Amino acid sequence: MRVIPGHTFEMGSDRFYPEERPARPASVSTFRIDATPVTNAMFARFVEVTGHVTEAERGEDGGPGSLLFAFHDAGAASWRFIDGLSWQTPHGHASRWNSIEQHPVVHVGHSDAQAYAAWAGKRLATEVEWEAAARGGLQGCDYAWGDTLTIDDRIPASIWEGDFPSSRTQGRELPFTTPVASHEPNGFGLFDMIGNVWEWTATKAPPFDAKPSCCGTERQIEAEGGVIKGGSHLCAPNWCRRYRPAARQIGTVPTSHIGFRCAADLS
Repeated sequence: MRVIPGHTFEMGSDRFYPEERPARPASVSTFRIDATPVTNAMFARFVEVTGHVTEAERGEDGGPGSLLFAFHDAGAASWRFIDGLSWQTPHGHASRWNSIEQHPVVHVGHSDAQAYAAWAGKRLATEVEWEAAARGGLQGCDYAWGDTLTIDDRIPASIWEGDFPSSRTQGRELPFTTPVASHEPNGFGLFDMIGNVWEWTATKAPPFDAKPSCCGTERQIEAEGGVIKGGSHLCAPNWCRRYRPAARQIGTVPTSHIGFRCAADLS
């Protein structure tokens, strides 16, 4: 874990989407947060020890399974609910978590993230803590690394490069996630705060109208959910520019692009 010093920072943004407004001062006390999202290997150890059964495996929302965004057919990529899909088979029934051990665990719900955190003696970060950590000590910048999307003509995060959802520079094959710490850390030594997977926070909120979004699915529940932060591998410059610390969405069900990391009080 990395220690995030207590400080005041500019939270939110007036330059992108309504749900991020207004930009305003916010403060955090010193806390700790995981350097990376929880990986498949880490989550597998938790399940081995505790016997935890995830929301997707229990089938609390219309039968066991989860939402997978992929090129299912010859055309554009899209969301589909896949019966029986879970973290153990993250991108189809023929796939296995242990073939991508160092990728972020996905197809986990808010309660699964909370259960893991409690087992690890940690907790989920609040939205304010998460954004403070993601900014890496920078003040008022659009991105976790500064005010420009690219550095040396390269985007330093795992996002969708191409014309979402029709074409993808990285290819059509799953997985769309990448191993954690595939890019440089931010100023606080944290990896993947932007892109790769959205991350659950401890903060609850009612749904808000936020379009266009890479989180829009036909199975979204119009109810209070957990605030997710950081954007994912589905965020694209032509569609959903939520690969930024200020970006926020509401998560309600397990999907192939939501994971989490843990936080803890300083002690």
